[in-house]
Amino acid sequence: QVQLVESGGGLVQAGGSLRLSCAVSGRTFTNYAMAWFRQAPGKERDFVAAISRSGDSTYYADSVKGRFTISRDNAKNTVYLQMNSLKPEDTAVYYCNARNRYNGANIWGQGTQVTVSS
Repeated sequence: QVQLVESGGGLVQAGGSLRLSCAVSGRTFTNYAMAWFRQAPGKERDFVAAISRSGDSTYYADSVKGRFTISRDNAKNTVYLQMNSLKPEDTAVYYCNARNRYNGANIWGQGTQVTVSS
């Protein structure tokens, strides 16, 4: 059973940076495309960024383009989200997501809180 564990959230001032990590258990990490989503209080969960299984392709929501960078280390079974120039509107619980290329499994982590103060 693949499990995702996020870390790296916290409180930061506007303009600051944070790096989120998502550690993935299991031996089939490269079977999964990975993504980050976020959910602010009272709002739906929104797409933030995604990365292909090889790491060659990345995708971003318009709201974070140029500020956030998604990456993965397949040797460490970990995906990262580097967040720079943070804004108060980036405040949310950030969730890691893994989607299996072969069996369609869609797995979520427990989330990590990011709070950006103005």
